[in-house]
Amino acid sequence: MLLGDTCTRGCRFCAVKTSNKPPPPDALEPLKTSIAIASWGVDYVVLTSVDRDDIPDGGSGHFAETVRALKELKPTILVECLTSDFRGDLEAVASLANSGLDVYAHNIETVRSMQRIVRDPRAGYDQSLGVLKQAKACKKGMVTKSSIMLGLGETDEEIKQTMADLRAIDVDILTLGQYLQPTERHLRVREYVTPEKFDFWKEYGESLGFVYVASGPLVSITYSWLCF
Repeated sequence: MLLGDTCTRGCRFCAVKTSNKPPPPDALEPLKTSIAIASWGVDYVVLTSVDRDDIPDGGSGHFAETVRALKELKPTILVECLTSDFRGDLEAVASLANSGLDVYAHNIETVRSMQRIVRDPRAGYDQSLGVLKQAKACKKGMVTKSSIMLGLGETDEEIKQTMADLRAIDVDILTLGQYLQPTERHLRVREYVTPEKFDFWKEYGESLGFVYVASGPLVSITYSWLCF
């Protein structure tokens, strides 16, 4: 996780600590991170971060610098970046999309009607779709990925619409997992979705044309696209 451990947003599903003024990013983090990852001997890595609304580009440049440094040290490694929405700044999205990464991931998190309940007010359904659409448009062959949490009170029809909206902008990979309440201060689980229902969503997503769908109670948002 890049850009520190303190987020500038307060989504009601997430237990990461928050502050309006987190510590400044470590300027050497891209280099130090790339050296560490290159030494691990892995073929695939997911880089993610907290939201950094206090930084002009939202941290996009920090991400891009890390990707470039890592690709220079290990050109064969596949890099996925799971990013914030950069406040809808499409230039920031483009800068990262053109940095050499292999998978651009950004999570829509939940259905349209639940956005204001689940996510920080600075996030939004259409803003997230815009990020994914821009990432796809910036680079030929770019793989895009998103994730939906289930069990927050959404309906089946809303899930279907969200999946359709993601496919309409050519998102390739979708993961669906069970929301779990991290602390008593966070949103309660409204439903524990059955494994059978998760199987249904996998099949439904595949019927829409997603290249790969990972769907299950324990599926992580960082589930690797190499699984297909």
